Amino acid sequence: MTEAAKGDDRIIRESGIDARIALVVEPVLAADGYRLVRVRLSGQNGLTLQIMAERPDGTMTVEDCEAVSRLLSPVLDVEDPVDKAYHLEISSPGIDRPLVRKSDFAEAVGRLVKVETSVQVAGRKRFRGRIVATDDGGVTVETDKPALGEDFRTPLPFETIAEARLVLTDDLIRDALKKDKMLREGHGGDDDGQGEEAVANGQDRI
Repeated sequence: MTEAAKGDDRIIRESGIDARIALVVEPVLAADGYRLVRVRLSGQNGLTLQIMAERPDGTMTVEDCEAVSRLLSPVLDVEDPVDKAYHLEISSPGIDRPLVRKSDFAEAVGRLVKVETSVQVAGRKRFRGRIVATDDGGVTVETDKPALGEDFRTPLPFETIAEARLVLTDDLIRDALKKDKMLREGHGGDDDGQGEEAVANGQDRI
C-alpha cells in the first residue's frame, strides 16, 4: 500500500462480525489494486455478505466485481469468518455512495448528504443537508430544511460520524452520467457501466 493510500484510510469502519470480515478482505483487495468501501452481512434473502469495493479512481465495472468475487471467494473459504451459509455479493458504491474516507467527503462538497452520528451533535444524531466545508477534523453540513431554532450549519467531527451517504438528486445523476461518458470515451468507447451500481453475485457459501 502506498503512503498516499495509507493517508486515505477509511474513517468509517464496521463493528462486530462485519469488522472481522473487513480485516480479512481489505488487504487482499489492496494487493490487487482495489479499495474496500464497506462490508455488510445481512439477513436479507437468507444471509447475504455484501462487499462494496472500488478502484482508487472511484470506478468499478461489472467485470471488476466479477474479478473481486473470484479473488475473495477462496480467501473467504479458507478464513471462514462466517459460521453459517451465506450468499456473496460484490458491488460498486453506486451513485448515492457511502462516504467512508476523508477524500469522499472532500469530493462531496456541495452535495446533498445524509449523516448519522454515534453521539448527539447539536442535540441530534441525524442530519440531512449539503456539505459546505471539510477539513482534516470533520465536515460542516448546511441543513436543507432547518427546524425552528435549529442551527443552519453544523460542524460534524469525523470521529462522531457513524454513517454517511450521498442523496440521489438530479444533479448527482447528471454529473455521474457525464463522468461515465468521459470514462467510456477515455477507454475507447467501452461501456463500463459506471453510471449505475455494478453488482456481481457470487456462489452461495456453505
